[in-house]
Amino acid sequence: MITSKLPNVGTTIFTTMSQLATETGALNLSQGFPDFDGPQGLRDAVVRHINAGHNQYAPMIGLPALRQQVAAKVLRQYGASVNADTEVTITPGATEAIFCAVQAVVRAGDEVIVFDPCYDSYEPSVELAGGRCVHVQLDAKDFSIDWQKLTDALGPRTRMIILNSPHNPSGALISAADLDQLAKLIEGRDIYLISDEVYEHLVYDGGRHASVLANEALYSKAFVVSSFGKTYHVTGWKTGYVIAPPALSAELRKVHQYVNFCGVTPLQWALADYMAASPEHVEQLPGFYQAKRDLFCDLLAPSRFSFTRVAGTYFQLVDYSQIRPDLNDVDMALWMTREHGVATIPVSVFYQTPIPEQRLVRLCFAKREETLREAAKKLCVI
Repeated sequence: MITSKLPNVGTTIFTTMSQLATETGALNLSQGFPDFDGPQGLRDAVVRHINAGHNQYAPMIGLPALRQQVAAKVLRQYGASVNADTEVTITPGATEAIFCAVQAVVRAGDEVIVFDPCYDSYEPSVELAGGRCVHVQLDAKDFSIDWQKLTDALGPRTRMIILNSPHNPSGALISAADLDQLAKLIEGRDIYLISDEVYEHLVYDGGRHASVLANEALYSKAFVVSSFGKTYHVTGWKTGYVIAPPALSAELRKVHQYVNFCGVTPLQWALADYMAASPEHVEQLPGFYQAKRDLFCDLLAPSRFSFTRVAGTYFQLVDYSQIRPDLNDVDMALWMTREHGVATIPVSVFYQTPIPEQRLVRLCFAKREETLREAAKKLCVI
């Protein structure tokens, strides 16, 4: 009998809820993907490059044209100069980038600090490297970092800290001051960072994303991960990238070349073309998604759910304490899907140790207006 290397891992809640939505005909506001297509110009570019014969292996580190567009965007957005050849690596999705970064530096017996609630791919990546996750809970009300808890969690075995901002599932943001405080906290320690910034362009109400790329002290020991899928509404393309200093990029690439070797070639060509032709896309993205957030929240205002509008991502947390306080959030999510036709994600699945009194579910508003209106109509009668 095989002994599992991941004995605590089963089918993810995202797969479970999406399958249940399909089986019941419920509106799927659970898994984080749009129900609309990416830009027409981007889709046309894919066809153009497929027909032009760009269908063989791309370079292992990614097409030069796409890496150069990433470097140009980073300079525009954050004022940070990164070398497209030695610091930018294109990967088949952000999850692969995170996995390779963990494998590159985490050794058997090392500890990796993650902040709960946290995305579910972090811990299995650490465990497969022989490491152990140390879970630090974010503040239960505003999901900010508890600096005393983080300080207490640091130890001689701490090898890495994984950040996520804008934060999934809460939508909370890390500030530039937070990054400065973290830099001081780990100064002089042999600690690396992964900064999961896949929602970097989804920040609302005039706010600005604080990237590790703009913090020189942190970037010197960081892997910064982002996602073309999230930015260009093409999550099924599974294309992302990681930016890291040359020495760290070299180690990451050693792993990446044996995990997937390279990303899909015509998709990389199409993204490079579209980024060059439409740099304004990322500037318009906050307004595009803020309009969806505001529409959805306005429609939910008459409901019995309580919420604070998120500062980032395309997820909205809602509290159902006034509706079914007797149900934990997993049962609530199942009940809402089966009985009311709206699939959600329970927040407790993002915790190692869930907060017993918490009554939160996550809704994805990366949907067409008609989907949001229909979902809100169903939610308002619960």
